[in-house]
Amino acid sequence: MSTEKHNSQEPEQQQPEAEQTTETQPEESQAEESQELSVEQVLADLAEAKDHVLRTQAEMQNLRRRMERDVENAHKYALEKFVGELLPVVDNLERAISAIDVSNEEFKAVGEGIELTLKSFLDVLGRFKVDTLDPKGEAFDPELHQAMSILEMQEVKPNTVVDVFQKGYTLNGRLVRPAMVVVSKAAAAQANTDGEG
Repeated sequence: MSTEKHNSQEPEQQQPEAEQTTETQPEESQAEESQELSVEQVLADLAEAKDHVLRTQAEMQNLRRRMERDVENAHKYALEKFVGELLPVVDNLERAISAIDVSNEEFKAVGEGIELTLKSFLDVLGRFKVDTLDPKGEAFDPELHQAMSILEMQEVKPNTVVDVFQKGYTLNGRLVRPAMVVVSKAAAAQANTDGEG
C-alpha cells in the first residue's frame, strides 16, 4: 500500500508542475510583450526627443539670423530719423538758391555761397548712403513718389512725373521721404476722340 500511495501521490505532484509551466508561459509571454512595448515606447520617445532637438536647433538658428539682421538694420538705418530732420534744411537751401536773383551782382556771391553749402551738405549725406530722388520725366512709382496733383497733358505719356514739388530721399535703399510730384494723365479731348471712334 505504501507503494500505491507513493505512486498515487506522484501523479498528483506532477500535475501541479504541469500547471505551473502553463502558468509561467503566459507570464513569460506577457513579459516579452511588455519588453517589446517598452522598446517600442523607448524608440518612440527617442524619435520624439530627436525631433524636439532638431526643432530647437532650427529655432535657435532662426533667432540668431533674426538678431544678426536686426543688428545690421540698426547699423544701416540708425541715422534714419536724423536724416529726416536734416532734409528740411536741404529744402530751404534749395529754395534760397532758386529765390536769389543771380543777375544782380550784389546777390551773385551769396547765391554761389549757398550753392557751395548745399553741394557740401549733399556730399556729406551721400557718404552716409543718403540718395536723392528727383524723378522728373520718369514713370510714376507709388512706392517712391507721392502724387500731389494730376495734369492732363497730350504731349507727355500718361503716368509720367512732369514736375517735382519736393525731392525724395532714401537711406541705404529705404525710403526716408517720398518725392512729392505732379503726374500726367491722358487729355480729356484725346480720351473723347478715342471713345467716339
